[in-house]
Amino acid sequence: MIIIANSNPIHSEMCQSILNEFPDSRLLTQKEELTVDLLTELKPDYIFFPHWSFIIPKSIYQQFNCVVFHMTDLPFGRGGSPLQNLIDRGVNLTKISALKVSEGIDTGDIYLKEDLYLYGTAEEIFLRTGSIIKKMIYQIIATKPDPIPQTGEIITFKRRTPSQSDISTINSIEKIYDFIRMLDAEGYPKAYIESEHFRFEFSRASLKKDCIISDVRIIKK
Repeated sequence: MIIIANSNPIHSEMCQSILNEFPDSRLLTQKEELTVDLLTELKPDYIFFPHWSFIIPKSIYQQFNCVVFHMTDLPFGRGGSPLQNLIDRGVNLTKISALKVSEGIDTGDIYLKEDLYLYGTAEEIFLRTGSIIKKMIYQIIATKPDPIPQTGEIITFKRRTPSQSDISTINSIEKIYDFIRMLDAEGYPKAYIESEHFRFEFSRASLKKDCIISDVRIIKK
């Protein structure tokens, strides 16, 4: 028996396809649903967290096999906003790390890793991530690997703030394009510039030889 805990609607179709293949599985989408009482009753072999926006209580991850998925080659890139921090650093190929939940942030032992290319918009990358995570979940269920400790240099990312989406001071066409695409997904603060009276938010960017073609949403301040 497995549980999928997912709070990102972009992964809904992926999660449903897993539920269809494992009829005794369960999907949780709200933090109030993730309780010790429920888990004790269901006795899951694994709780998989494709994308979970809430803190996982210690009382849960100490009793159950909780597996989260992080978009970096851990221990490189522990912490927040991994997609945006990677693209901002010019990274085009990363890993999705499946790791056991532990007390520290992204410090748990690793079950497995898979390649992920960071081309396209944030939404396109998240959809691609979902397909890879699905395969990783199947592999963990089938092979039951023992997680192994992380090795290598620890690099920590800081969670980005909305003010860092301001592109008014960037002087590179390529950099502006990256900023627009890395924030182009539901729930993320779009790349923007502001005038005295208006805010201009950008999405659906296409990089040409000497320019960017993009949709813009103009909001009166």
